[in-house]
Amino acid sequence: MIKIGLLGCGRIGQVHARSIDQLDNVRITAVADAMPAAAEALAAKTGAKVLSPDEVINSPDVDAVVIGTPTDTHFDLIHSAAAAGKAIFCEKPIDMSADRIRACRTAVDAANVAFLTAFNRRFDPNFANLESRLRDGAIGDVELITILSRDPSPPPVSYIKTSGGLFRDMMIHDFDMARFLLAEEPVQVFAVGAALVDPEIGAAGDVDTAAVTLTTASGKICQISNSRRATYGYDQRVEVHGSNGLLRAGNVLENTVEIAGAQGFQQAPAQHFFLERYEAAYRNEMASFVTAIQNGTQPSPSLHDGLRAQVLADAAAASLESGLPVTLPAE
Repeated sequence: MIKIGLLGCGRIGQVHARSIDQLDNVRITAVADAMPAAAEALAAKTGAKVLSPDEVINSPDVDAVVIGTPTDTHFDLIHSAAAAGKAIFCEKPIDMSADRIRACRTAVDAANVAFLTAFNRRFDPNFANLESRLRDGAIGDVELITILSRDPSPPPVSYIKTSGGLFRDMMIHDFDMARFLLAEEPVQVFAVGAALVDPEIGAAGDVDTAAVTLTTASGKICQISNSRRATYGYDQRVEVHGSNGLLRAGNVLENTVEIAGAQGFQQAPAQHFFLERYEAAYRNEMASFVTAIQNGTQPSPSLHDGLRAQVLADAAAASLESGLPVTLPAE
């Protein structure tokens, strides 16, 4: 039995709790949250004890911790969990600073504990199937990847001000997906962006519409498109063009019913929210983490994957500011 300590009982903590509840030979034994009511509510559902974060990390009844707290708390929690010898599942981004992520990597490596960076989209059944076919050579050599990610509506400006910006908050998932599919590190990043959805986002110093081009040393290209607005639902698509063909993963719709008439064919809208769109991905992600602990292997995506995505996000922000491509140093 793998015993989990859950740090953070808000929206994402509750998602992870539901995933854990669906797995065999694993249970939540302790929870902590800055809001006592949230911790008490989740404890009542899971049968866990409500403890302080330090008590959770150092509890002999906890084998691994799931960190779903605000980003600015991750650094200290990761160091404490590593020192306590606990396996770590950490939400993205690991930290807003690449240098601080490197310090976390040093601590985790020294402690030799399992660490998973929670890029859940790798575990989406559609994207995982696409990547598997890609690795099997279904379309030959990768030449061009297109990733589209558009939210139904923007978050509150109060959230934007503390999010780290679109590249570090939203597109960081797509940077990881790009690396996942390219199987080669990008060496150059070029970004453009604007505030076209909400002028208040621009006033807060961020963009809500952006496109980034990544280029690898061998010349492979990945184009990423993000928007904080999509009137037709949560838009999540990936296309990989190769020397022998094309792989494409489309949107997941609210239903599969299609109607045809004189005006053409009509389908249901795309699923509206990330929690329903990626429900299976969250469950598969947690299952992968638990399996790695049981087998004594290192989970994937790793802490290094979290670092590389952050480096790409930083480079995109720098490119947007300068208007020039940014060349990435070897890591």
